[in-house]
Amino acid sequence: MSDNMHSSEHPQVGVVMGSSSDWEVMKNAVQVLRDFGVDYEARVVSAHRMPDEMFQYAETASARGLQVIIAGAGGAAHLPGMLAAKTIVPVMGVPVPSKYLRGEDSLLSIVQMPKGIPVNTFAIGEAGAANAALAAIAILALNNPELKQRLEAFRVSQSNVARDMELPPLR
Repeated sequence: MSDNMHSSEHPQVGVVMGSSSDWEVMKNAVQVLRDFGVDYEARVVSAHRMPDEMFQYAETASARGLQVIIAGAGGAAHLPGMLAAKTIVPVMGVPVPSKYLRGEDSLLSIVQMPKGIPVNTFAIGEAGAANAALAAIAILALNNPELKQRLEAFRVSQSNVARDMELPPLR
């Protein structure tokens, strides 16, 4: 395993990003996958600086056992769409905030895929990365009763947290 990669022994979810600077956002997806005990791999696969490796990653994803790819990208944000063009493994696109346009450029790039090449697109930043992981978990849970139970318990706990919230007093 190279230094630019984190991996479980039999990853079901690939978490990829265009640059190591995207890690601050994408580690939120990895943390959710870890919390649910889902095997994953995480690595840098740049659409613009590593196009051959990006195509190889997409083309071999299914054969390597990946069932979902979560791809984070900033700026031009071509990574999710280019991966989706080269694999039938579902791709979850996470727009990473950019320095000048706050990730709006990335969001528009990822969400505006042509008919026939879908990319499931999430919110800009940390919430989007976490929700992309939860969506990947929901896909995996369709055929994994234990994971389904954990996801259902998580949803109940989310409801309980919201129910227990109290508003601060007026001053």
